[in-house]
Amino acid sequence: MAKPIDFGTRLRAAMDASGPLCVGIDPHPGLLEAWGLENNAAGVRSFSLAVVEAMTGVAAILKPQVALYERFGSAGFAALEETLAAAKSAGLLTLADAKRGDIGSTMAAYATAWLDDSSPLASDAVTLSPYLGYESLRPAIDLAAATGRGVFVLGLTSNPEGPSVQHVGGSNSVAKSIIDQVTADNSAADDLGHVGLVVGATIGDAPAKLGIDLTASKAPLLTPGLGAQGATAQDIAASFASSYGQVLGTSSRDILRAGPNVQALRDKALNVRDELLAAK
Repeated sequence: MAKPIDFGTRLRAAMDASGPLCVGIDPHPGLLEAWGLENNAAGVRSFSLAVVEAMTGVAAILKPQVALYERFGSAGFAALEETLAAAKSAGLLTLADAKRGDIGSTMAAYATAWLDDSSPLASDAVTLSPYLGYESLRPAIDLAAATGRGVFVLGLTSNPEGPSVQHVGGSNSVAKSIIDQVTADNSAADDLGHVGLVVGATIGDAPAKLGIDLTASKAPLLTPGLGAQGATAQDIAASFASSYGQVLGTSSRDILRAGPNVQALRDKALNVRDELLAAK
């Protein structure tokens, strides 16, 4: 069997073709109501499929927020499976925002659920939490490499509680330790590696203060916070500087509020994408 094309190569191709935009699929109760949909699995399904339709050819990758499907149990997961399948059929990459993290056989099971060809939940990538130790994620990191998929590890998040853990240690911070290990896993990549990082769009100069070199990591950089949380494309370009070419500008609510009209969603996403491109 031929070796699959690695995730970094596939992601770069999608970014070159459609622009550096990641659109979150976040079927919050308030958004469902605003779209005239019921707050149930059927409403989540309709919401999600409309976003897939609108973002085809516009976004590099879609990021369904797993918790907002999981709250409806098996029916919610069925809606997520259908969403992932629709995105694949449309030629869109998918990133399951599940933030999984565990040890041993349990981590291996999570890896199989989100990254193995045999799973109906298999996505092109999944978010992971490294706070049981970076090496606890090894089953997912290695399975992603073997299947041509990726992982995005929480690195420097923009929530106010994040620095209380991530910044501990100063120049030898927890975040720097994690990002150094990501850098090692991506060392053989020519461009983007298969291990990405979640780095908040509103973290400002935190990488410089902590001595972190995001460019050297070769990590795709998922940057939540664009739009609804206040960050602009120009803010991201200024904060990330030489690593801006690795950035996936991530927007959810700011774009989703334009629905339920598919063309309105598409137009809003195009505007956000064009701002990201213009900020280079």
